[in-house]
Amino acid sequence: VLAKSSKMIPVLLMVTIVYGMRYTGPENVCTLLVAGGVSIFALLKTSSKTMSKLAHPNAPVGYGLCFLNLTFDGFTNATQDSIKARNEFVGYYLQYDLHVWLAKCQWVEAVQFCKQHPEAAWDILMYCLCGAVGQSFIFLTISRFGSLTNTTITTMRKFVSIVVSFVLSGNPLSTKQWTSVIMVFSGLSYQIYLKWKKLQRMPKKKST
Repeated sequence: VLAKSSKMIPVLLMVTIVYGMRYTGPENVCTLLVAGGVSIFALLKTSSKTMSKLAHPNAPVGYGLCFLNLTFDGFTNATQDSIKARNEFVGYYLQYDLHVWLAKCQWVEAVQFCKQHPEAAWDILMYCLCGAVGQSFIFLTISRFGSLTNTTITTMRKFVSIVVSFVLSGNPLSTKQWTSVIMVFSGLSYQIYLKWKKLQRMPKKKST
């Protein structure tokens, strides 16, 4: 969770290194505030028992897998931004292509499974429908606002869930944890302000 909470940083690095695209200084500051705040919060709430597991002999393998996951994730998001910059990115088209590619790899096994277990067919259909609806919002966010915004939203969803669970369970947050909360929401608020300022500077289309 701690590694995934810093997903925005690999996205920034891969966009810059692979495609030469750059975000502005304030956007970088927002990203560091959000990623840093979430990471600090997750680290502070980690128990000593969990920390002891990090010293396990197999821990380097886990670190390596996390690094590969974040690298490939960052490359995927950077590629999506590159396609978007060339005005070739349409959310529903990408979603359609992705699902067709997956269906080519898995549809035979899926049909065979449904024949053997027909009672599971309805559950699979509902699961796929819910997933498709959720992915529609993801692809639309990427196509309109970019992968960094989408990553910020998914990170904030996890962070808010953790904070709400703390509040509802009656567990008080420490001063350091509240500092990390302020960091996250300051970064997010500043990012929203930057987006608003950018929209204000854009020339308004004349009505025809």
